[in-house]
Amino acid sequence: MIPVRHRMDSIDAAWLRMDKRTNPMVINGVWVLDGRVSLDELRALVAERFLIHERFRSVPVEEAIGGAWVEDPYFELDAHVGLIRLPAGAAQADLERLCSELASTGFDPRRPPWRFDLVPEFGEGSAVITRIHHCYADGIALVRVVLGMTTTTPDGARLPPEPVAESPHAGDDFVLPWLAPLLGPAARWLGEAVAGSSGLVEASLKRVSHPLAALDEAKQVAGMAGEMAAILQYSDDPPTPLRGALGARKQVAWARPLPFDEVRTVAHALGCTVNDVLMSVIAGVLGRYLRSRGVKTEGLTLRATLPVNLRPPDEAPSLGNRFGLVLLELPVGVAHPLKRLYAVHEAMQALKNSPQPPAAFATLAVLGSLPAMVQDLAMEVLTRKSSAVISNVPGPREPMYVCGQRIREQFFWVPQTGSIGLGISVLTYAGEVQFGIIADRGLIPVPHAIVDGFAAEFERLVLLTVLGAMHLRRAPQASSARACSTSKRSMASKGRKDPARS
Repeated sequence: MIPVRHRMDSIDAAWLRMDKRTNPMVINGVWVLDGRVSLDELRALVAERFLIHERFRSVPVEEAIGGAWVEDPYFELDAHVGLIRLPAGAAQADLERLCSELASTGFDPRRPPWRFDLVPEFGEGSAVITRIHHCYADGIALVRVVLGMTTTTPDGARLPPEPVAESPHAGDDFVLPWLAPLLGPAARWLGEAVAGSSGLVEASLKRVSHPLAALDEAKQVAGMAGEMAAILQYSDDPPTPLRGALGARKQVAWARPLPFDEVRTVAHALGCTVNDVLMSVIAGVLGRYLRSRGVKTEGLTLRATLPVNLRPPDEAPSLGNRFGLVLLELPVGVAHPLKRLYAVHEAMQALKNSPQPPAAFATLAVLGSLPAMVQDLAMEVLTRKSSAVISNVPGPREPMYVCGQRIREQFFWVPQTGSIGLGISVLTYAGEVQFGIIADRGLIPVPHAIVDGFAAEFERLVLLTVLGAMHLRRAPQASSARACSTSKRSMASKGRKDPARS
């Protein structure tokens, strides 16, 4: 039997080749359910709702140039859906350790790289741990896939699966049509790139950008070229305990959720966005963590890499990766919550309509079409400019159910690339904002030293917001009282005789 083989989009190939032992390109997640689910129920669910997407029956394979999807002729569902038991009375820490162990475990390269593991007894309910390689799809696409496995009521019939294309640009030579002119320039600077030095890689990447402008393409393309060149000129992020040599062990943790209504209320009261508030809280937590490690953070700013969805609102749902990246300045050295929030707000405003996301997308698409050595060197240059990856994915507003059991909590952990060792994930679900982190164990041995600070940092911001509102309410009263007192003194003065006239 000759397996069916399809060419992989260059952008997906780029994410496939980013996979390293120190940083697996795997999106990890967990559902914590209120009730018990059996292995047979989970298998039936995966077979019925997950495997309707044919791509999940294929193995991604690296090639000398790009990659390919190769159908697994010996596909077995049991190899992808399993059961793991925790000791009776297991708590969150036990489930976190299990998720950490799985996040540090590679896939069988002969099989499609995804898996569902059921923890049949966890508290009064159960848990499902998911792992899916990033080359299949990005977070936005996978949310659609996962939602197709849920219902809105315990006994509700699942809606017909929303049709999801295998790729938004299947069969194209490049992910976007305007990337085609890059083939010629890419071939010319390829020899320099593989020469080996990061300086040559940096220069080569600049050449990827400049020919676009030289081709007299649209101003948007020229803007992306300039933006990519500017990013390459950024200094490396400063050394802190968040950066360092990476090992092969990951640790995950999740925090107590924040009420979404409170986050939105604070954002509205302070004239900011919900994202501004969340990024400010993250910056505050990281700053506090660094200070606890003896780092002097005054004036310190670190960059975080943020994925940005590039799918048009009217585009049909599809698998594959369709997002760009921006570098956000996090003012971790600003301890005052309000000052830090407005600093983040300004940084976020500066990134609005930025050409960074499409520029990063274009660069990755080109790198995915070139030999892996070029991509590895390029990613080393780019990822030194950031200390963390932060992903913010909107989830369902209402509670969802899996196999008739309510999803009480759900978390996911974003993979990191290159030399980055910290990932922070934010998911809104059923009126709550849920934070999770995944980190290299050698860099951050106790991840709860970070995640436990999210609630406290947000409460500080809420307190200052409330105190500010109270001050504003009292200010008009005080002003009115002063005006009344002045008026009374004036009236009393008019009632007295002028001594000069008496």
